[in-house]
Amino acid sequence: MFKKSRRKIVASIMSILVLLWVSTLGVIYASSYFEMTKQNEQMLEAHAEMYVLPQSMGELQPERPMPGGNPAFKPDFDPESPKFKLSTFYTVAVSDDGAILEIKNGEPTVYTDDALGKMAKNIIKDGKNTGTYSNLVFRKVDKGGYTLVAFMDNTVINEGAITLFRYTLIFGAVALVIFFFLAVFLARKIVNPLEESYQKQRQFISDAGHELKTPVSVVSTNAELLSREIGDNKWLQNIQYENERMGILVGQLLQLARTETVKPQMEQLDFSRLVAGEALPFEGVAFEKGLLLNSNIASNIKVEGNATQLKQIVSILLDNAIRHSTQKGEVTLSLIKEHGYARLSVINKGDEISEEQREHIFERFYRVDTARNSEDNHYGLGLAIAKAITDSHKGNIQVLCYDGFVEFRAQIPVL
Repeated sequence: MFKKSRRKIVASIMSILVLLWVSTLGVIYASSYFEMTKQNEQMLEAHAEMYVLPQSMGELQPERPMPGGNPAFKPDFDPESPKFKLSTFYTVAVSDDGAILEIKNGEPTVYTDDALGKMAKNIIKDGKNTGTYSNLVFRKVDKGGYTLVAFMDNTVINEGAITLFRYTLIFGAVALVIFFFLAVFLARKIVNPLEESYQKQRQFISDAGHELKTPVSVVSTNAELLSREIGDNKWLQNIQYENERMGILVGQLLQLARTETVKPQMEQLDFSRLVAGEALPFEGVAFEKGLLLNSNIASNIKVEGNATQLKQIVSILLDNAIRHSTQKGEVTLSLIKEHGYARLSVINKGDEISEEQREHIFERFYRVDTARNSEDNHYGLGLAIAKAITDSHKGNIQVLCYDGFVEFRAQIPVL
């Protein structure tokens, strides 16, 4: 139980940290990417607008003042900035009939003139005005008589971003490992006081049960001797009745304490035969209450477990179903093999158990019907014992409600 609590705490802490880490990095990288893209587009647009075809291309020269390109264009940044001047640009001017008019290549040459020309023609053919081509950002502009395809080289920026991302992942992973061990440490600090309190509670129940056994036995013996001396007496009968109830409670407390603290001796068992044998006496009990016990037990289901404790699960669930059936009809007991488990199921017609009550139904002394008292010698320990037994057998138990039926389902690993 406490191991699961520690795991849940560690999982919660790590989930929050990973979520914060991923979301923070996502926001930083996304904002940086959009900002860089915007700046690149602005610089590439400025470079394209400032481009002028040389005078040697006379008849194709657009009617614009030279040099300087489009005089009406006002960039959103300082054209004299080092960032703009140090950026690498390539330009390819292509006539309307597809002839290459001019290629301006950078120094040192990274892309050949032929490669730039082919890329420019492909871009014109695709019809896109902006986009990326390998590590190049491009912009296509109609210059009136020819088409200009301007490229900006982002190789250095992209490599830097990849390197930054790689080291972010490396150091982030290292940080998460450190935080994981810190989360484990914190989980232990949080859960340890609860575990110690729970262990003390269990020890108290065990000690109190053992201490109460002796006075209960003494009272029972003396009451019996006294009844022989004085005969029937209603006051003495009251003492004997209450002492018997106290004996049952003490027995259940000791049984729960043993189940939770003592590791049972395990052996290979025919669970099918064990369930069938334990269910047989309850057919008469069910009949007395106007119920029919219907058993559906698959044969040859083998488990490793403690026979005494597994019989207890069967008797606890059947007794619980018979006592809480609200209508005449059937109580159904079934045992099947499912997904590596022996699934023991007991179903009866009964009042629906709320979701809140289901969360506490396997706790000690918890009773769904708070109006009932312990006159029936049931103190809310049966289901707690059943859960302790399934836990010791590495199984689980749960309660389900549907269509007017209540089902208790216990699962034990099969061999």
